[in-house]
Amino acid sequence: MKASDFDRQFDAGEDITALLDLDKARRPGCEPRRVNVDFPAWMVQSLDREARRLGVTRQALIKLWLADKLQQHQSSAQ
Repeated sequence: MKASDFDRQFDAGEDITALLDLDKARRPGCEPRRVNVDFPAWMVQSLDREARRLGVTRQALIKLWLADKLQQHQSSAQ
């Protein structure tokens, strides 16, 4: 299929999911990147306590809190 035909079907609101390889689909800018951050022991203990309380991993808790803070910052900057 030509890209122009694909674009036309998409623009017309037709269902194009059968034409996609969803196993290889990626969201641009959402690729994971590893970063290393050193925290003091008391902070790790506090993070672990809160993560256990919420039933999530420490990494998930940090991601949630950072995403929330960044979203608040972006909202206030506009």
